[in-house]
Amino acid sequence: MSPTEQHAYDAARFGALVRSATPADWACPTPVKEWQALDVVRHLVEWLPGFVTAAGVSLDPVDVDADPVVAWDQRTADVQRLLEEHGEAVYRSQMLGDMPLASAIDRFYTADVWMHSWDLARALGQHFDLGDDRAAAALEGMTPLDDLLRQSKQFGPKIDVPAEAPVQDRFVAFIGRDPSWRRA
Repeated sequence: MSPTEQHAYDAARFGALVRSATPADWACPTPVKEWQALDVVRHLVEWLPGFVTAAGVSLDPVDVDADPVVAWDQRTADVQRLLEEHGEAVYRSQMLGDMPLASAIDRFYTADVWMHSWDLARALGQHFDLGDDRAAAALEGMTPLDDLLRQSKQFGPKIDVPAEAPVQDRFVAFIGRDPSWRRA
């Protein structure tokens, strides 16, 4: 899929989870220590505006607390617009180098939406299929960066799982989630 198509797909799947939540669900814990379900949405809505400034574009703030569904739908529309209208803008990063904004969004933001879909689903008491091929590819790509990822503090400590565990379980364990975590 193109970055635009991948974002539309992942954002729609995450949006279905957001729309399935009841007001009481937003206070439920998640597999991410110290986060509640609303914090997952807040994270995905709020970190991107600072990121895209490296491509000379801006996004308006969105109020997640007022209405998580409206906030998610607005951020999804904003990202789709960026991808369609500014995807070729140059994203400049001292650490990552220069790349098209569409590639940067795909590698970092859309991948984050995909990963956090599992977190939100678990917080809501639902199953979420990350897809074995995608989970395997992500695991293969991230494994050589293990030390760097842990140092970034954006991933928790790895969870030990058997080598023969399903690939989705191995992937979520690698990014610091307990694959057996369930909503209480």
